[in-house]
Amino acid sequence: MLFNGQTVEADIAYSEIYSYAKKTIHIVDNYISLKTLVLLKSVGPNVKVIIFSDNVNHGLHQTEFDDFKKEYPNVDISLKTSGGIYHDRYIFIDYGTKNEMIFHCGGSSKDGGTRVSSITKVNDVILYRTIIDNLENNPTLQL
Repeated sequence: MLFNGQTVEADIAYSEIYSYAKKTIHIVDNYISLKTLVLLKSVGPNVKVIIFSDNVNHGLHQTEFDDFKKEYPNVDISLKTSGGIYHDRYIFIDYGTKNEMIFHCGGSSKDGGTRVSSITKVNDVILYRTIIDNLENNPTLQL
């Protein structure tokens, strides 16, 4: 549980979740910003990151994304649309592998700790796999 005002604790929690990844990170979050990317700056060099978002309120701009990719070229990150049907946020670590983990996030990582919210590890991953299966072929997100 993240409490109101615990923004540093939230950042640590998200960064720790991302550190578990050995192959992939899939994030479903419609409210992204530069902070979303910054929390991913330390992922491993062989980890592919895909963020599925509709970039509601245009929190992330192309210039910020380009600057991030220049400064952190070791982070393999791409953006795809989420199709306007997701309210909740999800993080899929190493999707489809024996090390797969799924987290359900009450709030966007960019806002973590600004309000009371939770990050919960999902135990029954099979129920959630259709989320990524349905998103994989979505088009690239245009910022």
